[in-house]
Amino acid sequence: MATTGLSIIVITLFAPLFVAGDSCVGPSVQSKYYVTREAAASVDTVFIVEFQLTCKNGLKNMNLYADVNGKLLPVTKTDDSKNKYQVSYSDENKNLPAGHYDVRFYDEEGYAILRKAQRSGETNDSIKPLFTIPINHPGVWKGPIVQSEFIAVVVAILVWYVAHSAKSHLQSDK
Repeated sequence: MATTGLSIIVITLFAPLFVAGDSCVGPSVQSKYYVTREAAASVDTVFIVEFQLTCKNGLKNMNLYADVNGKLLPVTKTDDSKNKYQVSYSDENKNLPAGHYDVRFYDEEGYAILRKAQRSGETNDSIKPLFTIPINHPGVWKGPIVQSEFIAVVVAILVWYVAHSAKSHLQSDK
């Protein structure tokens, strides 16, 4: 009976050491991103961020979460062997105007702290992310002020008018 009680105490004391997750120490990130730039092709602006994460402690295959413009998203692993990840976010063009956006990334521990802070009414800015990737969004191009179809019709009408006037002038000279 005494050994059972001692075993429970030992397990209780040492169990957290075996189930505690590692955190990325000194993250180094190489990233690239894509941003929608043309409104004529879509009604939504899309951010796609791809990155390779290297931790000083050699940690790989982490579960990551991204905070994009106040919305939390899971990050997808694209290549486990190279520790590559990707996250995408879309919203209407009017909700994502031209400007600078910071995509904040959190590991599971940071994500749990962030969710707890959100439930208690704190802002996402008060929680330190694992790392941040800046995105410069130049805005979406809505196309020329005058559509090319309109210009083609105006040119066609002008050509017809000039040809018709020349023909009428030639016929009246006879």
